[in-house]
Amino acid sequence: MYTMKETSQRVKMTYEALKFYCNEGLVPNVKRDKNNHRIFDDRDVSWIEGLTCLRKCGMSISDMKVYMEHCMIGEESIPDRKAMLDIQRKILIDKIRELNESVEYIDSKQKFYDDVLEGRIKYFSNLISVVD
Repeated sequence: MYTMKETSQRVKMTYEALKFYCNEGLVPNVKRDKNNHRIFDDRDVSWIEGLTCLRKCGMSISDMKVYMEHCMIGEESIPDRKAMLDIQRKILIDKIRELNESVEYIDSKQKFYDDVLEGRIKYFSNLISVVD
């Protein structure tokens, strides 16, 4: 069993974030020690790691709750969970495409600046007039 502090360190989450997830009901069946402090087992830790991944993927807290509710139903809800993950995957693929386009833009600007600095091309600007 792990304390809140130990669990937050294991899942690389702040103590406050873990407490928020617990208070939001995202960690079901939270156990308590003799002093009424939350304690977590390995299954809880695995679940929280999954929540962390879903959050990094951009899933909202409310969608995470729906996902958890489906998980609590059991095997029969697998198609619903797969559908939710498919939607999140498509969102991530779009973000990756946007990020790749941004990296390409930055790379092209860096090449332009290098070419200007090394005298391969003449400087021009879309914002100001450049006098020869």
